[in-house]
This record gives sequence, structure tokens and C-alpha cells, in this order.
Amino acid sequence: MDIVATLENLVREMEERLARADTLEELEVLRADVLGRKGRLARIISRLPGLPPEDRPVAGQAANRIKERCAALFGERRSALLASREAEALAGFDPTLPGRAPWRGSLHPVTLIADEICEIFTAMGFEVVSGPEVENDHYNFEALNMPPEHPARDMQDTLYITEKVLMRTHTSPVQVRTMATRAAPLAVIAPGKVYRRDSDLTHTPMFHQIEGLMVDNGITMAHLRGTLTALVRAVFGSRTRVRFRPSFFPFTEPSAEVDISCCLCGGKGHHRGEPCRVCKETGWVEILGCGMVDPAVFSAVNYPDNVSGFAFGLGVERVAMLKYGIGDLRMFFENDVRFLRQFA
Repeated sequence: MDIVATLENLVREMEERLARADTLEELEVLRADVLGRKGRLARIISRLPGLPPEDRPVAGQAANRIKERCAALFGERRSALLASREAEALAGFDPTLPGRAPWRGSLHPVTLIADEICEIFTAMGFEVVSGPEVENDHYNFEALNMPPEHPARDMQDTLYITEKVLMRTHTSPVQVRTMATRAAPLAVIAPGKVYRRDSDLTHTPMFHQIEGLMVDNGITMAHLRGTLTALVRAVFGSRTRVRFRPSFFPFTEPSAEVDISCCLCGGKGHHRGEPCRVCKETGWVEILGCGMVDPAVFSAVNYPDNVSGFAFGLGVERVAMLKYGIGDLRMFFENDVRFLRQFA
């Protein structure tokens, strides 16, 4: 039959054209011409209904066989071209050479230190709590024993939004909010951003703090000292010395500042024959403030008289600078990849 011969000729022609197709683009043009919905094979098959009934089965079987054959030839040629393209891409490539690993990012050093401190405290049984960064005057000041005329408010350099609404100057309001809704005993830490109207080489308008609070019956300065000594030695090493100096904070009484032996000179006051630039030859650096919670704070949250507790607060940037030996606070905010890459 003419139609069967036409189909056979189509296969031979396709084999010849496939042999000359050197690119995948040429191959796709050939596939559309022969096997496409409106291709030559489809046009031949559309003539089958016009054949005599006795010829249709033979012609139909031939058409199916030719279609499968053409599809197989096309697939084989495509695989061969793909293999050839891959071989060209790999020409001159030595698979035994070490690969080029992509640059891996890192958490910011402030985040690394904050996470480390939180892990240390949660291992001690503390709970991480959070609160709003836009705070009201009551939680930020008054409930912390700082009424409107209190001189300690001048220490905060507050960024006010309205007369009674402000950007929180510390994360202590989170402690007050926690005590206002939960009874003792409790042990919480409050990490987060704080804001003050202050900007120079050693201060930024926004920085990070972690403040902690423990309240129960019989809590003493001994518990505070043991907790903070454990923190310092977990962060800076077991040989780090710790000392407590009397200080003043309106929401704690008694209050203290905590110093640690200098990370650079080991408390000697000099490093490599030169005066230590970190501790300024004293052998000590201040790291945080702390104290026993003032009874006035407990009264503001309606806690009973028989409870006691301690509170503390530290600047995360300060700890990161000491631990990593970072000399300029601005490096935390400049997004210099050379600086950040060191923490990958």
C-alpha cells in the first residue's frame, strides 16, 4: 500500500536527518516536523479513515509501529547529544580536585553571644520571656521605683514618643510585666533591644540587653553571686576571676557592679610588654550591674513581704566585644563582610 511505503520512507528520512542534527535545537525542530501534533506523521495517519476497510488494520498497525520507531530514534539521538554536551563541559576538568565550597554565612556576633547566654541560663532553669519595645512610663520607670522626679531617670536618656509612651530604655519592664501576671517563685531572663538618646564611639541609640530575675523565699546575695559567677565562667572560661563592687540602681538594694579579670591581659594590667588597652592597666573590666530587688518594686506588683529576689542586667554588645576582642562598637553595625566572615 502507498501509505505503508510512505511511512517506511519517513523513518529512513528521519534517520538521515537525525544523523545530521548536531544540536538540541535542531533536534527539536526535527521532532516537531515529524512527531508534532501537526507534523508529517500526524498528516499521514489522518489519511487512514479514507482507506478501504480491509486495508485499515494493516495500515494502522504500520502507523503505530512507525510512530514508536520514530520516537525511539529521537530519544536515542537526544541522549547522545546530551552526553556529548556533558562531555564537552567536563573537558579539561579534573574530578579529583577539591571542590569550591560556597561561602557560608554566620549569625551576627551579637546574636551568637545572646544565644549563648540564654542557653546558659535556661540550663540553670531560667525561662526566656519577652515584652514590647514600645513601652509606657509606668512599666519602664514608676514600677521600677523611679517616679517622675527621680534623678535616675536622667541616666536613661529616654526617647519619648508621647509624654507617657517611650522606647524602652532597658528590658526590666519585661520583668515587671512578668511579676504582674505570675506569682513567685519565678526565674526569668529577658533578652531584647533597648533604646536611648545616646550616640558616640562607645554608645549607640539601639543596643541589646539581657536582664534576669529570680524571686522566691530566702533568695540572698549568695544566690546572686553564685549565678553570675557561673555565667561569667561559662562565657569567658573557668579561670576568670569575678568581683562585686557596691553601686546604686533605683530598683535594687543593695546593688553592685560586677567586674571580671581582663580577657586580654589575664588580669595583669599589661599585654606583650605594653599597658593593656582593654582594662587600662587595672586588670579588671566592668561587665554588668545587679542587686537584690528593692521592696518598692515588689509592692508595685503586689508581691507578699516574705519573698526576696535578685535582678541583673548586661549589655550583649559589651560581652561580645570582650569575648571576641572587638575594639570598635561600630563594627557591629557596618555590615562589613570581612568582619562578619570571621564568625562563620
